[in-house]
Amino acid sequence: MYAASTFPPYPALMRHGALSGLRHRSPVHGLDRRHLGPPEVLAQSVSSAAPAAAMAAAPAIAATTAGSGTIWSFVIATVVSLLIGSCIGRFTRRMAVAGSLYSLTAKGLGPAAAFTSGMALLVGYGVLVMGALVGSATYVDALLGRLGVEASGTVLVAAAIVLGALVTGGVLARVRLSARVVLAAEAVSIMLMIVVFVVLLGVTPQVPAAVTGGSGVGGIAAGVLPALSAFIGFEAATALGVEARRPFRTIPRVVQWTAGVAGVLYLFATFTQMTGFARTGLATVDEPVPALALALGQPWLALLLDLGIALSFAACALATLNALVRVVFSMARDGIAPAALGATHPRRQIPHVAIAVVVPVVVVVPVALLASGLPAAQVLADLLTLATVGYLVAYLLVCLAAPFFLRRIGELTPVPVVVTAVLVPVLLVVLVAFVVSAWGGVVPLAIGALIVVGLAWLLWLRRRRSAQLAAIGVYDETVTADVLGGHEGSPL
Repeated sequence: MYAASTFPPYPALMRHGALSGLRHRSPVHGLDRRHLGPPEVLAQSVSSAAPAAAMAAAPAIAATTAGSGTIWSFVIATVVSLLIGSCIGRFTRRMAVAGSLYSLTAKGLGPAAAFTSGMALLVGYGVLVMGALVGSATYVDALLGRLGVEASGTVLVAAAIVLGALVTGGVLARVRLSARVVLAAEAVSIMLMIVVFVVLLGVTPQVPAAVTGGSGVGGIAAGVLPALSAFIGFEAATALGVEARRPFRTIPRVVQWTAGVAGVLYLFATFTQMTGFARTGLATVDEPVPALALALGQPWLALLLDLGIALSFAACALATLNALVRVVFSMARDGIAPAALGATHPRRQIPHVAIAVVVPVVVVVPVALLASGLPAAQVLADLLTLATVGYLVAYLLVCLAAPFFLRRIGELTPVPVVVTAVLVPVLLVVLVAFVVSAWGGVVPLAIGALIVVGLAWLLWLRRRRSAQLAAIGVYDETVTADVLGGHEGSPL
């Protein structure tokens, strides 16, 4: 981009029509445009995926079906996540959005699919925030219990309330400060988990059955289901496309790096746990990492584990909440949600009205569920399952949309078509398997209720706001201030 001083005076440019096609303000004006560096954007995606928490829990869950082939299940899940990231990159190399996959899908499949993606993300992001608060409170409670504080439902609820207040404070801060808090919290949690697993691996130098043998193709394929759920949230950086510096380069790289780094961490954690339980089998243990630490005479590792997971879940809640409010903001700017939700704070440059509406829901619901006396483990499992279904729907749609988007802009090549042809059936099978695996519980009922609400909302939009619905998919655009210098929206 040329410096502003190299251009002729603004009136001369306008006379020649050089800027006649540019807006004075971006459609997503009001956000803190182009101020987040790569580390802060990376923190958004990594924290939303919560790899520290997944390192402790996901391998054992996958092992119940994959057995000694668990490592291969995570290898396949990592490849699938990288391919999903490549589909997302088809869009993010060409457009910067605040609405995450919802806004991207609109440019490939049109309004109905985009609306479905938006609903799926509202569920995925919103319910994941709730689940992350429950998870963090659960591990804070466990940590206090190891330190001698008597565990009780009151402590658990109090922890959830305090964490909800902290997350609320974080999301109300300017996005740069919020991103730095998330970066620090997730960096500490990952380092703690790496220390735990390095120590455990150092004192259990056996060759794991996961490397020397397998449980068959069927078992490995079944293990991909829980393994892939460990990656949900890795795309969350797309919601910061407007606020990232050099978004066309930063966002696609961050999404791919997050999938790759998370995959390496999960493989390391799986290798360590399979090594420690090579004789008895990982699937036979409910909480393998604390059990392994205690069995090896290293009880202090259990304290680090609880602290690391609690921090990881808390960072996940804050990062995912940042993405959630930007999806709501984008829907409002598109005209399919109340316009007030698209307002931004003049000083902090955050969607403060969307925050005021969303935060009470995502904080009060998990606190109420815990206060009702329901087992925290069951609440967490149900919330994470429901969130995963929402994410999978959004991933499926954006992968399907990628080749259509490229065809519309005249840049379609065979590779995106092949990737989509492979991914869509895989994601469809995984999505159906997730719903079936939760059959008989509250998750299918919740999915059914959400489908009814979504259909009613869509029908209302088609009747009352058909023009706005047809034009959804707001994204950041080059404005005159980007060319001439100065602040967006300032007098020229």
